[in-house]
This record gives sequence, C-alpha cells and structure tokens, in this order.
Amino acid sequence: MSTTVTVRTPAGTVVGRQHQGVRRFLGIPYAEAPTGARGFAAPVPRGRFTQPYDATRPGATAQRVPLFATTTIPEPSVPGDDVLNLSVTAPGADGCPVLVWIHGGGFLAGSPASPWYDGRAFARDGVVTVTVGHRLGVDGFAVLDDVPTNLALRDLLLALDWVRENISAFGGDPDRVTLAGQSAGGAAVLALLSSPAGPGRFQRAVSLSGGLFEVDAPTVRGFLARLAERLGVPPTRAGFAACDPESVQRGVLDLRNGDDALVLGPVVGDDILPVPLVEGLAVHGRDVPLLLGATGDEFDGDTFDRDRDRDGDSDPPDRDGDCDGDRDRDGDRDRDRGARAAGTRTTDLLFRSACPRVAAARRDAPAGTWLYSFEWPSPTLGGAVHCVDLPFFFDLLDAPGVQEALGPNPPADLATRMHADLVAFVHGRTPAWGRATGRLGDPAREYGRPLAADTRGVYDPVTGTTA
Repeated sequence: MSTTVTVRTPAGTVVGRQHQGVRRFLGIPYAEAPTGARGFAAPVPRGRFTQPYDATRPGATAQRVPLFATTTIPEPSVPGDDVLNLSVTAPGADGCPVLVWIHGGGFLAGSPASPWYDGRAFARDGVVTVTVGHRLGVDGFAVLDDVPTNLALRDLLLALDWVRENISAFGGDPDRVTLAGQSAGGAAVLALLSSPAGPGRFQRAVSLSGGLFEVDAPTVRGFLARLAERLGVPPTRAGFAACDPESVQRGVLDLRNGDDALVLGPVVGDDILPVPLVEGLAVHGRDVPLLLGATGDEFDGDTFDRDRDRDGDSDPPDRDGDCDGDRDRDGDRDRDRGARAAGTRTTDLLFRSACPRVAAARRDAPAGTWLYSFEWPSPTLGGAVHCVDLPFFFDLLDAPGVQEALGPNPPADLATRMHADLVAFVHGRTPAWGRATGRLGDPAREYGRPLAADTRGVYDPVTGTTA
C-alpha cells in the first residue's frame, strides 16, 4: 500500500507517493513547456510552484510515435506539452549519491516513463535516481536560422542544473552526481562529457551502448529540406512549428527508413559541441571517471538478422519463428562468428569500436576510463543484443516486458553482479579491473560468462571486441 509523501524544494512543494520505503516523484517540470514562442528556443527554467505540485503520475513525453511498431523496451507515450520533466526515485535517507538517467531511442523517440527505468533497486542500495525527458528529433536537433542548435543537449544541461539545486531535498548529494544513459542516452553522456558546458554538472559518467554519434550542420539542413518538402511546409522555424508534432515525427521516421538513419543528433560546431567528440573528450571531462561498454551483438543478433530480407525490409516470422526457414543456420552462425572476429558488423562499427576510441582520447585523463562488455545471449532475441542489458543494469528482472525479451529465466546472479558494480561506481568506488587506454590488451569486465571469466578480458581496440 502506498502513501502520500511531500517534499519542500527550492523549486516548490512536490507531492509524490511512497511504497515499501521507496519514494517516487514523477513528471516534475524542470523547464517551461517548449510550446508557442518557447518552441525551437533554449529551455527556460520552470518558475517556482505556487501550489503543491502533484507528482504522482508520469509526465508528458516528447515521444509521440515510437521508433518501431514493436520495441524491446516498453516505451509509453504520455500526452501533454510539459515534456521537459524529470522523475525522482529515492530512499528515505540523506546524503545519497545520485544517478541521472537519459533514455535511448535514436534521438528520435524513447520514453523516460518506461518501467525498465524504475529506480527501486538503486533506492534499495542507497542511490537517488533521476530519469530525464528532453526534446527529440526535429525539436531537439534541428539546424535552422534563428534556432539554437543542440536544444536537446541544452535541455539536459538545464535538468542537471535543476538536480544540483533541488536534489538534496530528496536525499541526494548534489556533489555526487553520475550521468548515465543507454544507446542515444549513452551517446548524449559522451557528448556532454566532451562539451565545455559539462564541467561541474556531474562527477561521474556511465555510457551503455553509447557510440560516438555526431552530425554536421549541412547534413541536418539537407535532411530538414527533404522533410519539409514531404510535409508541405518551408524548411524554417515557422514552417515546422506550424506542423502537428506527431506528423513531424512520423515524417522523420519514414525518411529514416531509407538512407538517412542517423541524421538528427548532436551537432558539432556550436558553443555546446565546438569540436568533434573525440577531440572534446581529450580536453574536457578529464576529472570525471567514465565507465562505458556495449553488448556483444547490439544489432547483429539472430532476431535482427532474420527479420530482414535482402533488401533490408522486415518480414513476419514463419511458424518456427524464422523468417527464412530454408536458410542454412549453421552457415549463418559461422558467417556471424567470422564477421564478429573481423569487427565488420554494425555492432562493431557503430558501438563497440567507439569504446577504445573514447579510451584512447582519455588516455591521460587522471580520472580514468573503464570498459565492460555484456555477453549474455537472450534466448528470445538470439544474442546479446541492443537493450538486453538494461534489466540487469537496473536489477529489474521482474519488470513488465522483461520475460518477453529475455525469456522466462534470465540469470538473477548476473543482474546482482552487474548492478552491484554499477552501484559501487555511483557510490564513488574504483572498478575492480584495470583502466583502459585504447591499446591492445586493455582489460574489460565481461558480463554473462562464468564469474572467473567475468573479472578480466582482453579488449581489442581495432575491432572493439573482447577475447
């Protein structure tokens, strides 16, 4: 049974719910709603609440349309304009370290309201968790005249400012903030770590399947011109502002299914990201310890492969769950092993190879960089694919949708082990394995193999694989 709990913060009084010792405050606006004149503008801090704010329900999400018809992670879309909000999950204690979580979704979609991001296990372990919503797609990363670039990153920076000013009221320590995220969220972590705007806003960083995703302004402008033509509006601030947000997101996803898969994301060349991320990482965030890694298969598991025909389109599976029942599965597995050894898979090119590149850029950083690799293969999805590590990270194997993604018996001991490593890192402890430098032979923590093999692996900076 849950009870009402009230917290008085510098932002005003916030009313949430408490259940089994865990306090939750959902959908707290940290900025004014980005509508009307505030659309396509830098975020403005939310004014102080004059009445107690009801934080018992999830806040509005910037996502109107999911990235795919079926996603591994449950990603609810919540209607409303106040999309610049955050949720706090906290134990009933003071002085706790803080984990600020950024969701994934290709910078185009994703939901901070996912039950896979519930912070109850972190609260159990003395950590305050903050999940943040930010603008997506065109609203978050447009390059238009009279529009600041990287609006989504500016949203996240303002959210971190809100945390610094208010989190102590929830029992968090504003001087012990770990910024973490997965997929696009992990990429946002690396972007902010490389930014001159990042210092002082967070003290530690974790990037899961983040990658070094960045785009240049001309590429974005070209994509927006094609999108505007599709929507029947001029490629201007006024043109896109006149469109329904759902139609804009659907247009982006339709174009993205062609050759334009990664055209909206962190833009290099402004005050937030003045130089490419690798260059920025060599200069900024050197006093911030970083833990990063990827799953073993990301987008190269059996399910991802067999759900695409030769033209890259999706086909429904046959009765055996296989889209191509006449394929030589042993030959497929041999080919997949060869591609992994060569480092030529999408997984290696987009995700795993970024790990040694980041480590090399931070080679002389006094705070250190540590690598991990998540290797447990989901029997349902056919590999250690994108997102399957999240229930282990959050120690939420009982969350909705987990059995559908991971099968009926995902290993609880693996969740205990991975979550414990992350909790220790958030609490300020040094990882038990060696630092990475981007060189051949770098150590990496492996998750999903016997414990003796979990302690140390050899990371190949050329392919980004662990042997």
